[in-house]
Amino acid sequence: MSLTRNAGATAAQAANSRWLELLARAGFIGYGVVHLLIAWLALQIAFGDSGGKDGDQSGALSTLAEQPMGKFLCVAIAVGMLAMAIWQALEAAAGHQAERGKERVFERVASAARTLVYLYFAWTAWKVFSNAGSSGADQSEALTGKLMTSSGGRVLIGLAGLVLAAVGVGLVIYGWKKKFEKRLKTGEMDAHTRTLARRLGMAGYIAKGVAYGIAGLLVVLAAVNYDPEKARGLDAALRTLRDQSYGPILLVLVALGIACYGVYCFLQSRYRKV
Repeated sequence: MSLTRNAGATAAQAANSRWLELLARAGFIGYGVVHLLIAWLALQIAFGDSGGKDGDQSGALSTLAEQPMGKFLCVAIAVGMLAMAIWQALEAAAGHQAERGKERVFERVASAARTLVYLYFAWTAWKVFSNAGSSGADQSEALTGKLMTSSGGRVLIGLAGLVLAAVGVGLVIYGWKKKFEKRLKTGEMDAHTRTLARRLGMAGYIAKGVAYGIAGLLVVLAAVNYDPEKARGLDAALRTLRDQSYGPILLVLVALGIACYGVYCFLQSRYRKV
C-alpha cells in the first residue's frame, strides 16, 4: 500500500512540473492549429477539391509541412503533443483528486484515452516531419483489410467502430451540457471571454462528436459489408457527409464547428487547468 501511495505521490509531483505545464499549454496551441487545418480541408472537401490531402490529422499536418517553417512547426507540435500525453498519463495514474468514487474512475479512464490520442498526434506529426509512411486514412484502411482476413477480425473492427461512435455521442453530450467548463479557470476570465469559451467549446465538441460518430458508423459498416475502404477514419466521415442530401452545407457547418474547436484550444492554452 505504501508503495502505491509513494508512486501516486511521485506521479502527482511530476504532473505539477512547471516545465510540463508550459509544454502542455504550448501543445494546446499546436492542437488548435491542427484542428484549424482539418477545418480548412473539410471546407475544400465540401466544395470538391482538397488538393489530394486527406481530411484528417495527417492531411492537416502534411499541409502545414508544405508551408515555410512547416517542418519545424511539425516538430514543435510533436513535442507539445508528447507533453500533453505525459500530462494526461500522469492524470490517469494519480490525478483528478477532486473527484470521488465512480466519477474519479471515469475521469482517469478518460485521461488514459486522451493519452493515446495525444500520442497518436505526436507520432503523426513526427512521421510527417520525417516523410515516413502513408496517410493516416490509408493506414486505417490497410489495417482494417488485414484484420478482416484474420479470425474474429471483423468482430474486432465492428467493436472498434461502436466504441468510436460512442465517443462521438459522448463528445456531443459533453459539448451540449458544457461539461468542458469545469476544466477551465473560469474565475480568471472576464464575462466576454467566458461567453466566447462557452460558445466555441459547445460548437467545437458537438462538431467533433458528429464527425467521429459518423466515422464510427462507417467502421461498423466496413466490418459488416467487408469493405475496408469505408474504414478511413475522419476523412471517410467527412466525404460521406458531403455525399448526402444537403451534404456540402452540413459539411461546411461541421468544418466551422471544428474551426471553433481549434480557436477554443487557443483559449485552453491560457485557461485550461493543468
